[in-house]
Amino acid sequence: METTLLLAPRFYSIQRRDFSGNVRQSFCGKVMIANTNTHLTRTNYAYTNHTSSFKITSLFSLGKKKVKEIKRETVVPDPDYRIPVVLLGLAGGLVYEDNLLAAAPVGLLGLLLLFQTTRVRFVFDDEALEVKVGEELNESGENVFVGGKNRWKYSSFVNWELWWPNFPILVYFKETQTKPEGQVHFFPVIFNGKQLYDVMVERAGPSKTSGPN
Repeated sequence: METTLLLAPRFYSIQRRDFSGNVRQSFCGKVMIANTNTHLTRTNYAYTNHTSSFKITSLFSLGKKKVKEIKRETVVPDPDYRIPVVLLGLAGGLVYEDNLLAAAPVGLLGLLLLFQTTRVRFVFDDEALEVKVGEELNESGENVFVGGKNRWKYSSFVNWELWWPNFPILVYFKETQTKPEGQVHFFPVIFNGKQLYDVMVERAGPSKTSGPN
């Protein structure tokens, strides 16, 4: 913050002089003191003689303090392999029971989610949720189902839910950025469920469900 002191351009040193009449002193406002036979010994005062009165003025100008906007940090929940491991374990059990017809799709889904867990990330920046891929957090391109970029502002969120809180499997949210009437999204929870829930509450508002244990 800057403070600027502006005084009149001419200065006088006044010592041991008697003045009769009224002395008017103004410093940052109107504080008037009337006195006679006053000795003025201080220097660097600017005065104007007008009907035996002296007017001492000073003007302060306050600089504007710039307030730096604080942005929220970017949060990337850790990957969580529990769902693909459970699916692959279930597929293994079905194979053991000689139920290959059921084991095949369950095993393929487990392998797909295992692969996605290693590469897909939810990135929560200051204003939006974005789906990115890889350790370098590269852009994921357009959404293959509804089109548009896989990035949605928190302000466009209508509601969201985490199913199920104690062992989250799916995260659901509805947003109006893709289309005005609202677009629904479902994603498997291949991230740390507690971290995901906490950041969703912070950035998108509270959910109807309780947080995961």
